[in-house]
Amino acid sequence: MEDDNREIIIPQYKLIISYDVIPSNHEAYFRFIMSELVPTLQEMGVYMTEAWHTAYGDYPLRMAAFVTEDIETIHELLESERWHELEDQFRMYVRNFQLHVVPYRQGFQFVR
Repeated sequence: MEDDNREIIIPQYKLIISYDVIPSNHEAYFRFIMSELVPTLQEMGVYMTEAWHTAYGDYPLRMAAFVTEDIETIHELLESERWHELEDQFRMYVRNFQLHVVPYRQGFQFVR
């Protein structure tokens, strides 16, 4: 039997980030997401579960959802110096940045 090191959690809260990628920053944005944002949030107990791209309509181009088991983990994340550094860096690559914390519901959850 193969050793599976994935952590199993029971999601209770969802952190939803919506934004538009600045076209000239797309490559740097993607590197940042994959090498810094997602791994750092996972280390802090917040796990990416969904990423959406808007193909049509007047909505943010991208939306990413992260989940956690308790609201305290999200509060600790959002109050941390590391999050503020990540958010500042993230905002260099995007416009119309919005962040929402909502009770977890499976599937697509859009907050305007």
